[in-house]
Amino acid sequence: MFCLEPRKPSLCKSEALTNERARATLSVLKGVIVSCYGPSGRPKQLHNGLGGHVCTTSQSSALLGNLPVTHPILKILTTSVQNHVSCFRDCGLFTAILCCNLIENVERIGLTPTTAIKLNKHLLNLCTSYLKSEACGCRIPVDFSSTQILLCLVRSILTSKPACMLTGKETDHISALILRAFLLTVPESTEENVILGQSIIVPLKGQRVTDSTVLPGLLIEMSEVQLRRLLPIQKSSALKVALFCTSLSGDFPDPGEGSMVVSYGVSLENAVLDQLLNLGRQLVSDHVDLVLCQKVTHPSLKQFLSKHHIIAIDRVGVALMEPLSRVTGAQPIGSLDSISSSSYGNLKDLCFAKFGSKHFFHLNPNEATICSLLLCNRNDTAWDELKLTCQTALQVLQFTIKEPWVLLGGGCTETHLAAYIRHKTHNEAESILKDDGCTQAELQLMTEAFCSALESLAGSLEHDGGEILTDMKYGHCWSVQADSPSVVNWSDLLSQCGCGLHNNQEELSWSFLRSSGNSFAPQTCFPHAAKDSTSNLTVDCLTAKLSGLQVAIETANLILDLSYIIEDKN
Repeated sequence: MFCLEPRKPSLCKSEALTNERARATLSVLKGVIVSCYGPSGRPKQLHNGLGGHVCTTSQSSALLGNLPVTHPILKILTTSVQNHVSCFRDCGLFTAILCCNLIENVERIGLTPTTAIKLNKHLLNLCTSYLKSEACGCRIPVDFSSTQILLCLVRSILTSKPACMLTGKETDHISALILRAFLLTVPESTEENVILGQSIIVPLKGQRVTDSTVLPGLLIEMSEVQLRRLLPIQKSSALKVALFCTSLSGDFPDPGEGSMVVSYGVSLENAVLDQLLNLGRQLVSDHVDLVLCQKVTHPSLKQFLSKHHIIAIDRVGVALMEPLSRVTGAQPIGSLDSISSSSYGNLKDLCFAKFGSKHFFHLNPNEATICSLLLCNRNDTAWDELKLTCQTALQVLQFTIKEPWVLLGGGCTETHLAAYIRHKTHNEAESILKDDGCTQAELQLMTEAFCSALESLAGSLEHDGGEILTDMKYGHCWSVQADSPSVVNWSDLLSQCGCGLHNNQEELSWSFLRSSGNSFAPQTCFPHAAKDSTSNLTVDCLTAKLSGLQVAIETANLILDLSYIIEDKN
């Protein structure tokens, strides 16, 4: 017998962030995320104690997706970051670290949550207004007549993911392929509402990274035995294509709880096969050259089509149905009844291709914005990480078409923005406080906490014990190796700033990042300086970083505003 236990009352906890366990768990999560941040970040290996899949990554999407969290505050934070990454794919670690920094700094200065949240919103508005303004000194326009800035953007994304295990030569090769794949998805027409195409990533593991390539159209993997059975099509004109999203196997649909009535003497198998062969006769009479089926095709129908020199490819899978429809222009056919002539599509040609040990059908369209990125890497783990990184880069390039700007990377945007916010609040405190009911002392405390959170992000890029400096002219981020002399001419140790825009040949003065609380107006030197350095710049996606900034601050405000946590213990 089973004994029913009475339900336990829910547990209600007040003052969520003053709890030592909450602070400790937040600190642990921050430590894990910070250690993954940037080109020299340390990848993490995630697996459970019972075995199963092992994930080696430094990407926020894989990290947070495989990292179980139980504390309610951590769930809020990780869910917010995951929602951001699902939309923008980039700047997930940036968002999580900034949120943690801001929560810790606000707790340390002791402002009331209401005051901190109110001032946080003002500082966020200052940041977004500045980053979107023409006067912004840390963003660069994207010139689409040249590929330099776009290549810098892709290369910056690749180098920030060390688990991809790419050399410099391999990074350059993959960067060029990603950019080429992206450009193949941009239609040649200049209509007002441009619809971008799609890049399909095709796996080829265990091969050299430099064997990766991009082809227009689609690659469908086939076995060598299947290829030998199929006849090549010799035709000077376009190939006519039929695309089926229903099964052509002749299986009966499941009647569920109902029943199927069959007349005496009627063979269901023969009836269905006759229907399939009638379909085949229509395809022959309509001069179809290629039949593509999402599911299984009956062997008799395959034999019939092959006899009439029609290639039949089945089991293409649901993931390729939309790309196939866009490549061929065919409408997916969902029944075995008579086919409308408008459902057919066409291809420029169909050929066989071999890459490594794999064989493919290559569907080459007349005009389409679909391409195949054949992606190679040494092993499964490195390939999985490289695939995620390539998907991020392709998504970021799409955002760059909508907003043709990039932000300086390498921590320079964070330190420059912190310098701007300090100067702005120092000189325009009265206008900021006009309707808030906050004091100038509270504004200065919150400004320092906010700017320190941004600067700590730049400091998180250093993982080898080095020091981070900032120059007092442009507000850029500079890194010094560990064990450098404490009293020295900094220009002898510093080669260039984090983004690569400025070098030590300029007359600059520096100070340690955590001691640079002095207010100064950071200058800019665009656009000519950027043009001279475009091949070496480290840059970030403006759209993704703006969203990450907003999500981080709004999530921090939400957590700071928590008064109670109610947990169901049943």
